[in-house]
Amino acid sequence: MNWILKNFDSLTREELYTILRLRSEIFVVEQNCPYQDIDKKDFLALHLYTKDEKTDKIIAYARLFQPGDYYPQASIGRVTVKKKYRRFGLGHQLMKKAIEEVEKNFLTKPIKIGAQKYLKEFYESHGFVQMDEEYIEDGIPHIHMIRK
Repeated sequence: MNWILKNFDSLTREELYTILRLRSEIFVVEQNCPYQDIDKKDFLALHLYTKDEKTDKIIAYARLFQPGDYYPQASIGRVTVKKKYRRFGLGHQLMKKAIEEVEKNFLTKPIKIGAQKYLKEFYESHGFVQMDEEYIEDGIPHIHMIRK
């Protein structure tokens, strides 16, 4: 996989459009959850993604935050893999690369996430542990998790 990491100002219009479309496909349409995805935090984030080599379309994405930009700790969010590319381990590759890039770019180890509860085991497999009680965000059960 060829992973690309860019700050907001380095994204092309097409990349930004494709990223926002992918996030909308998954978090709004697929999960039937109308919410405001565009939250102004994209300006602060590093955007990590990979493309299908044949179609040149973005198929997996996450945004990375330095400590203080989202939580007091560094954070990874909007973790997405296009539906037809799931079950091939791409989500695990994405998380491994995201953790690596957070540690390299922000020189920190603790990473906090707000995870959809049904993905708890997925994130646990990457060293995250649940911090507190379940909460509801946009009608979906979530938990805070941390990786030390």
